[in-house]
Amino acid sequence: MPGPPPETPIGLALTGAAREVARAFDAALTAAGGSLSTWLVLLALTTRTTASQRELAAAVGIRGATLTHHLHGMERDGLVTRERDPTNRRVHLVELTEEGRAAFRRLRTVAAAHDRRLRDGLTEEDLDVTRRVLARLRANVAGS
Repeated sequence: MPGPPPETPIGLALTGAAREVARAFDAALTAAGGSLSTWLVLLALTTRTTASQRELAAAVGIRGATLTHHLHGMERDGLVTRERDPTNRRVHLVELTEEGRAAFRRLRTVAAAHDRRLRDGLTEEDLDVTRRVLARLRANVAGS
């Protein structure tokens, strides 16, 4: 029976690093009164004035039902409004409120600080290599 690999497989190392980075980011967002899902929705809505729930789900990368759950909470907290599209009653349009814009600014500060923390001790060359390696790993598994 073969023993453990001489080095940690790259996929396992990547998964572990991604998990740690995501946990740290989520903890920072939570401490500021947000969450990763809230941040992603706020970020997507700042790039457009209004979006349908379907467009938002695609931009955020989550399923429609999951997004609906998050939007209920965000609407309850006064961060977004949802209205039916007058040209297509089956479509809900989502828009940021002033409170939502303020939450975005608060969480943007947290996201920027998290990014600075991640970059600590890395040169621009290190970052370029990291981006290239991550792009190659994604390309290697694309379509599989």
